[in-house]
Amino acid sequence: MTLQEVGTALRQWRLTKERIVFFVLGFSAVLIYEFVARPLYRPYIYRNGINDYHLADTIGNTLGSMATIFVFLGVFGQTRSQHLFLIKTITVSILLYELAHPLLGKPIDPWDVAATLATGLLCVGLYLLVSPAKKPDEVPGSKGRSDL
Repeated sequence: MTLQEVGTALRQWRLTKERIVFFVLGFSAVLIYEFVARPLYRPYIYRNGINDYHLADTIGNTLGSMATIFVFLGVFGQTRSQHLFLIKTITVSILLYELAHPLLGKPIDPWDVAATLATGLLCVGLYLLVSPAKKPDEVPGSKGRSDL
């Protein structure tokens, strides 16, 4: 992508209903983490010794990954292929970060790795739910057949 293409993309950026949904999903994940998961859920689970199958341990990774993915979709994504590419790229980037922990002097947490993969799949599912594929006759400029 050249600088001219970036400038054109910035001039053509519009706040659409789809982008609003992506922002709501992303910022909701941040708010849930900051106001429910971290101050209430995680301490309650740890204090009472409840086995929640590592959800309290990985909830920051899960909601943080979800927030990152959907905010990036809202800001940068323009087409379905770009959206799916962003979801995959961000998920792989977070996985690489998790696997690079030994370089930072920290152990690799396999539960965070699993949570990142699961969140990536969850985000693909949520994306397909809120932004279903359009039929050819619904896409402007397409040559869909109306006799089907």
